[in-house]
Amino acid sequence: MRSVRPSRLLLATGNQKKLKELREILTPVGISVVVPADIGYNPDVEETGTTFEANAILKAEAGVAATGMWTIADDSGIEARALNWRPGVYSARYAGVPCNDEANNQKLISELENQTDKHVQYRCVIALARPGQLPLTWSGIFVGQHTATRTGSGGFGYDPYVFVPELGKTVAELSNEEKHARSHRGQALRGFMEWMESAEGSGSPGVRKSGSL
Repeated sequence: MRSVRPSRLLLATGNQKKLKELREILTPVGISVVVPADIGYNPDVEETGTTFEANAILKAEAGVAATGMWTIADDSGIEARALNWRPGVYSARYAGVPCNDEANNQKLISELENQTDKHVQYRCVIALARPGQLPLTWSGIFVGQHTATRTGSGGFGYDPYVFVPELGKTVAELSNEEKHARSHRGQALRGFMEWMESAEGSGSPGVRKSGSL
């Protein structure tokens, strides 16, 4: 059974920099993209999940429950191999609440200071929730090396401290096109866009029962 493409798609995040990236990457889909402020929706959801997938589904399902619209949500963060993949799902609030990017970065720098293994990776899960159907998820990983020196003015979060060896730049130095082509979020969203193009419905890979997480 083939899915009916919606006329509008809600992006369930209040993070303005994420919204900008999501909108840019989703341009080829050809669906009107709605942000929470457009419809007076508050996308803040308590992230009680212990995995990126669980939190992405929580946020997407809250959006569809409140608005009835097809909703996509992202949960993402950075993982350091030397720290047993911390901070992971706690990336945005690693140094505590309220969230502060630079405080988070300084904590990670401190924890990796005496580690020889500087391997880090961004991980993203995109969840799609639709009325009366099981959620779908797609994921992506973007690998780099952590550096204690802040370089670059683009991006956000941990980007100025993640060096991409093959490009000789930090993520914060990449152009939008370079970042979207490689990033964890770009990978996950391209999975979603490929699914939209094929419109294979509930038989598609990535189906998850929200109660199983």
